[in-house]
Amino acid sequence: MTHLRLMQHREADGTRRVILAEAAGARFLTGVASVRELALTAIAEGTSLATAAQARVGDQAADPAAELAAGRLLPAIDHPDAARLMLAGTGLTHLGSASGRDAMHKAAAEGKQTDSMRIFLEGVEGGKPAEGQAGAQPEWFYKGDGQSLVGPEQPLTSPAFAQDGGEEPELAGIYLIGPDGTPFRLGYALANEFSDHVTERHNYLWLAHSKLRQAALGPELLLGACPPDLQGTSRIRRDGDVLWEKPFLTGEANMSHSLDNLEAHHFKYPAFRRPGDVHVHFFGTATLSFAEGVQTQTGDVFEIEAAPFALPLRNPLAVAVDAPVKVRAL
Repeated sequence: MTHLRLMQHREADGTRRVILAEAAGARFLTGVASVRELALTAIAEGTSLATAAQARVGDQAADPAAELAAGRLLPAIDHPDAARLMLAGTGLTHLGSASGRDAMHKAAAEGKQTDSMRIFLEGVEGGKPAEGQAGAQPEWFYKGDGQSLVGPEQPLTSPAFAQDGGEEPELAGIYLIGPDGTPFRLGYALANEFSDHVTERHNYLWLAHSKLRQAALGPELLLGACPPDLQGTSRIRRDGDVLWEKPFLTGEANMSHSLDNLEAHHFKYPAFRRPGDVHVHFFGTATLSFAEGVQTQTGDVFEIEAAPFALPLRNPLAVAVDAPVKVRAL
């Protein structure tokens, strides 16, 4: 099966173009400078994103792997106004995802069922409702706006006050809100939903704090239906050697919630349906190096790969040198 993939490309002089990769190879598109621009055109024309892209295929061939190595591929989506791009997600959505979280919070529960396990089991029972019915509400979190979006090969920078900088290999849904407020799903991208698990472990009520970190998005936007059983690998390299590596599973066959249910609970809020906005929604994971005792350090490289994505998502870990913030009276 051929999977169409879109990539955003930027030359050294700032000129932007879009690449379409399909069975016949990869070529630059003509007449559009970004995936968001192409999607707006498709909405206006009443056609699919794939059709709009194929209608604009030019003569110039592209080598996505070479462009990635040269640092010329951007995140699969972005927005010219960073404040109009939302990074958010849902947790405890994957079969097996509750085990690490439950262990993290069990000490505070004094032998009782943790809130994490309760919400996970609610998802197992009601996270895949029949069409037209409301399903179980998932855990939801906010990560930031477009200022927190990091592209492939770029550093994921942990704040100086952070207790940890850990990877979360995930699939992200990419959405654009149409002129009438309709959310349009453009496709899917590989993502690293970078989080501070030490802060979260200290107190579950600090989950919101632990999620306010950067997040990385892969270079490829996968068009069409999401593979139901997507299998990949998450690894950490230190000084060029593999420090930790483990398979991860995603797609609805490996999840306790349907993607439709996660989308319904996100976009039910009118504030999330503002025309022109872009949403990157992280669908969750069950695989974390932190759960196996790994302590990351500056210079470690996170690497996530999963077919049918042809390119990996790689990001080195950095730590910011933050000056203390002092609020001034005016």
